Amino acid sequence: MSYIIELKAVNKVYGKGNNTVVALDYIDLAIPQRAFTTISGPSGSGKSTLLNIVGFLVAPTKGDIVFDNEKIEFDDFDTMADFRLQKLGFIFQSFNLIPVLSALENVMVPLMIRKDIGVDERKQRAEKLLTAVGLGDRARQRPDELSGGQKQRVAIARALVGEPKVILADEPTANLDTESTETILRIMRDINEQFGTAFIFSTHDPRVVNYAKQKVSLRDGRIVAN
Repeated sequence: MSYIIELKAVNKVYGKGNNTVVALDYIDLAIPQRAFTTISGPSGSGKSTLLNIVGFLVAPTKGDIVFDNEKIEFDDFDTMADFRLQKLGFIFQSFNLIPVLSALENVMVPLMIRKDIGVDERKQRAEKLLTAVGLGDRARQRPDELSGGQKQRVAIARALVGEPKVILADEPTANLDTESTETILRIMRDINEQFGTAFIFSTHDPRVVNYAKQKVSLRDGRIVAN
């Protein structure tokens, strides 16, 4: 089996001296290509830290991270920012849409600093993705004119617009009702199956876990089930 992300003896410690907290305790984890993976566990288990490390937002204290067979070095901020921009997409529980922009403009935001993608292509990609998530007719509306489920669909389209290999989703259903949650999960599963985009979720929601192909459970910074 080939893997999109591998963590090898990854340890993360916060603080110094007698005030240290071990967030991840030398874990090994392999996430397959085309993954639909959930990371779950009680508060303080280390799942947010793990998601941040997998998203290259936080460097491990010790251990190695391999992305698509390439060992990742965390010592160059600009290189890591470019890497995240081109390889990863992010979905947040609070949507993080820009209020003064339309749905279409919000989806285009990650492409604004991509010099390799022209204005026309940015718009075409955004329009295509809004249609794919069922919001082609809402492209001109601003976030305050959309429901919670619609906002999250805009956020999914925004995460996908850079054509990343991996989407990282932090509690993406936390602010959604049951119907919206089912809609969002079906959309993400269909994208995963159709395009092979890997999805990694940090979640407490059993509805999300039920959709997962790989279920990672953490407790006290250690993997207790995988």
